[in-house]
Amino acid sequence: MRVLLRRYSREASVAAAYAALLALLAWQAPRYYQQQFAAVWVSIAPVLVLATGMALVILARQIDISIGWQLSVCGVVAGLMARQGVPMPAVVALTITLGTVMGAFNGALVAFMGLPSIVVTLATMVILRQGLAWARQGEAVYGLPADFQWFGQTQAAGQFTLVVVALGLFGAFAWGLRWLAAGRAVYAVGSDHEAARLAGIRPHRVVFGVFVLMGALAGLAAMLQSVRSPQVDPNAGKDLELQVIAAVVVGGVAISGGRGTLIGVLLGVALLGTIGSALVFLDVHSTWQRALEGLIILIAVSSDALRRRAAP
Repeated sequence: MRVLLRRYSREASVAAAYAALLALLAWQAPRYYQQQFAAVWVSIAPVLVLATGMALVILARQIDISIGWQLSVCGVVAGLMARQGVPMPAVVALTITLGTVMGAFNGALVAFMGLPSIVVTLATMVILRQGLAWARQGEAVYGLPADFQWFGQTQAAGQFTLVVVALGLFGAFAWGLRWLAAGRAVYAVGSDHEAARLAGIRPHRVVFGVFVLMGALAGLAAMLQSVRSPQVDPNAGKDLELQVIAAVVVGGVAISGGRGTLIGVLLGVALLGTIGSALVFLDVHSTWQRALEGLIILIAVSSDALRRRAAP
């Protein structure tokens, strides 16, 4: 047990912080569980999908800061297709395909041309943001068909579907990262690029693959985000990359790559996703939300640095 706690100390600390927050809410604001708890999990379902992809990217020692605007573009395109009468199954498939293409573009520049991922995805972010601003002028997509919102289900059934899809996808990736050779290859490339190559792994393909997956998951997250409203906001993904990266880092994925688990990511998403609404129920001014998130991130990164320095 002591070995497990030492190995998964970050996950355990985040789980403890989340449990303490839930206990505080049960003590000080029990109405939170009737009014907000389920809604929080619906709202963080797209974030969990994005965080799953971002964890793979960071584990491979890369970064993608364009995902917020990938989600925005995919959401707008999905809304426009649905408004033109494209069947919803085709809308979902084509939206995920669009995200995959954007991810493949980033991945090709990083993996095969050797460009820094922070530079590539920053440029992609600006291109997507400005292109969407030019195309939509800030106007939302209205006039969506009845089968778009909540995938044509009742609100309760639609919310349940969103959470189940997000958790199911998370579970599949968590299993694959733990048990499949492809998952071990991601860890190997993030830990030591050259050692992975000497072991027979092709790092360029792994890096390209994680960006492709990130793009596909951005497309899926766009669908989960867009169907929650009767219109599609072209700014839905604004600053979302910061929330996603924060959740991944808080959950224990090392920003230097090669270390971390998806269970920690789930806990990070849950903790940061709960804080905002919890502050309202605890009568704390909402302006403290970002400050508190920043403090949590700073503590998480600092603890990583201290643990590396203390390691023999």
